[in-house]
Amino acid sequence: MGGLTRTLAAARTRLKPTERPWEEPAGIRLALIAIAVIFLGVFLVLPLAVVLTEAMRRGIDAYLEGIGSDDSLAAIRLTLTVAAIAVPLNTIFGLATAWAIAKFEFPGKSLLTTFVDLPFSVSPVISGLIYVLLFGANGWFGPFLEAHGIRVIFTVTGLVIATIFVTLPFVARELIPLMQEQGTDEEEAAVLLGASGWQTFFRVTLPNVKWALLYGVLLCNARAMGEFGAVSVVSGHIRGQTNTMPLQVEILYNEYNFVGAFAVASLLAGLALVTLVLKTLLEWRFRSDRFDSAES
Repeated sequence: MGGLTRTLAAARTRLKPTERPWEEPAGIRLALIAIAVIFLGVFLVLPLAVVLTEAMRRGIDAYLEGIGSDDSLAAIRLTLTVAAIAVPLNTIFGLATAWAIAKFEFPGKSLLTTFVDLPFSVSPVISGLIYVLLFGANGWFGPFLEAHGIRVIFTVTGLVIATIFVTLPFVARELIPLMQEQGTDEEEAAVLLGASGWQTFFRVTLPNVKWALLYGVLLCNARAMGEFGAVSVVSGHIRGQTNTMPLQVEILYNEYNFVGAFAVASLLAGLALVTLVLKTLLEWRFRSDRFDSAES
């Protein structure tokens, strides 16, 4: 890798300042940049600006009242609770799955990889409906659970299960390509030196993927807090009990409480922006670490 970098650097020095055969003409570059900026401005920046403007339309007191109502506070607490349960579970699953797929050969490996991607191809509404058919009162396991006093649908448990399903691939999909690229040389060397399996994992494998792991956790958390379709199906929309922040936004908007709806939406938008900043920082750090490794 270092030799390729030096070869490219030497090739660049032989070119004249105006010679860049790998670059497009200036007009095309400017046009592409303009299209990207306009597209992002219309479909990303403008909607966020509208949300913040509408949330503050009647002043800070109305804004605080909108997010300070009992139902809104309950929705915020529930959203954070569901994310606090679903994200760690998917982190453990993602680590275990990525480690198994990237480091070992076993029957059904390709099938497991396919199943990891399944939530990407299934509509969130369909995934919520699946759990209603499984655990609802008339579902496959509903009568058995009901007989034992266990409720899944229209409870926090159902919200957590639906959120786990839709966010399942994020951590695993960030780790699998990196672990496959790194190979098994370092793990094999650690085992030959007498390290146990857990020691190899915590001292060799995990440090090598820490930034990708944090990146996957961030994406998983952002999707968990913003999920609407799956949790809408299994929640039952019970005020103060099973409404997460996205569902609360819908309810307030349908009741023409626009300030309250946009106030809660602004919190979700703020969380998205924080996630974006952290994601950018992690990408920068991850690229820096990989470049340092390549140079060494």
